[in-house]
Amino acid sequence: MGQQQLLLIILGVIIVGIAIAVGISMFSSGTIQANKDAIINDLNNLAANAYQYRIRPTTMGGGGGGYTGYAIPTKLASNENAAYTVGSISATSMTFTGTSGQGYGTVIAVLDSTGKLGTFSGTLYTQ
Repeated sequence: MGQQQLLLIILGVIIVGIAIAVGISMFSSGTIQANKDAIINDLNNLAANAYQYRIRPTTMGGGGGGYTGYAIPTKLASNENAAYTVGSISATSMTFTGTSGQGYGTVIAVLDSTGKLGTFSGTLYTQ
């Protein structure tokens, strides 16, 4: 009788340990996805800002129909989600890169001539 109870206790401890490990894994992957979603949201805000620059006439400090000359405003360049940089710029498109502030990797987005972020790629990963 004592051995059977001991085996049941050991089995219970193993099951609880596995459940805790699975819970931690699920929480970690949720954190990474939440960070990626926040970065994409910030990239959408940057895209709107860049498009406003593109459609503003050059006499009013804009791009006059092109993205050339655009720079990320200081207040939008970084936050708790990520640090943002501009990659390649042409008259009709530009590339933004968001590097996770939590060390999860990067998200890259391409802004087209209509002001929409068309392509997302990146290297966000689980640590």
